[in-house]
Amino acid sequence: MAATAAVAIHQFAECITCHAWSPDQSMIAFCPNNNEVHIYKFFTDKWEKLHVLSKHDQIISGIDWSRSSNKIVTVSHDRNSYVWTQEGSDWVPTLVILKLNRAALCVQWSPKENKFAVGSGAKSVCICYYEQENNWWISKVIRKRHESSVTSLAWHPNNIYLATTSTDGKCRVFSTFIKGVDTRGSQSSTATDSKFGEQIAQLDLSSTWVFGVRWSASGKTLAYAGHNSMIYFVDEVESAPAAQNLALRDLPLRDVLFVSERMVIGVGFDCNPMIFAADETGLWSFVRFLDERKAIPSTSKASQLSEALGKLYGQSKQGTSSDSVEPSKPRGGAHENCITCIVPLTKGRDGTIKRFSTSGLDGKIVVWDLENHITIAK
Repeated sequence: MAATAAVAIHQFAECITCHAWSPDQSMIAFCPNNNEVHIYKFFTDKWEKLHVLSKHDQIISGIDWSRSSNKIVTVSHDRNSYVWTQEGSDWVPTLVILKLNRAALCVQWSPKENKFAVGSGAKSVCICYYEQENNWWISKVIRKRHESSVTSLAWHPNNIYLATTSTDGKCRVFSTFIKGVDTRGSQSSTATDSKFGEQIAQLDLSSTWVFGVRWSASGKTLAYAGHNSMIYFVDEVESAPAAQNLALRDLPLRDVLFVSERMVIGVGFDCNPMIFAADETGLWSFVRFLDERKAIPSTSKASQLSEALGKLYGQSKQGTSSDSVEPSKPRGGAHENCITCIVPLTKGRDGTIKRFSTSGLDGKIVVWDLENHITIAK
């Protein structure tokens, strides 16, 4: 049994904005907090840089790597999006027509990978799809629904519904049905009968910014986090939403991930993944931190407060940049600063996620293994 759930810790940069894995998980793409995407591949005993994708003009805010088609989509504060296709040893970019007048903030491929969604600071969501005749990616825009920036996106397993969170404090679910791209009758009749941009649900559970929305694998449960140190779980969103609000005694979360129908991992300003589970009655509760660290007690209340404020405002003490595993853990945990991104890796035979990776403002990418560390409630 491993001593810790963090099975690999890689210091790739001083700060990492977001990351994504190749379909076979042999390569990783990440943004080192600038306008580039770096792609690394693991050779025998170390990671080596293979490619640098440099087409954007400003910081890249979102990356997603499709599992079936092996395409990378990136979005940036420069209001542009590119779909990168591998041709031989090169990655060739195709511009996506977004029609945005504010920064693009997040992106995600749909389950069928025939479209992807882009959230923006223009209070809108772009649903992008490929137009064969003109050989380009175009978008249809969901406007006048959000009152502020769209911070995260999550596709429902039916490939039609899309959940969004926003700095207006609301979580919304929309239909993204596009004639000619989606086929009627292929999914549940309710989803395919809805029109593009139709609002299925609006959840007014938070009075603060909200982040990190995710669906469970069945699409029955939705979870997202609030900047007021709350996490929200909503069942039966489409028909009769039943919500649970769980207040945390720690710092706010930035992203969440369902590892099973009844278990969620939350990551954020506490620099340590948090485990949440639902009992047989469906009641959610905080279980424990995943990274069992021996915290060095601070000498005073003032130093504890300054440490908490430092984590909340993203002050990093790490300044090194190498490809080797970073063994030093002065705070006793794998991450030294806010975790901003969590990505699923390995699924078990029962469909539960056994491994996932996280990246954060400390420039580290950490791979976590849940096997032997927690019993995953199905």
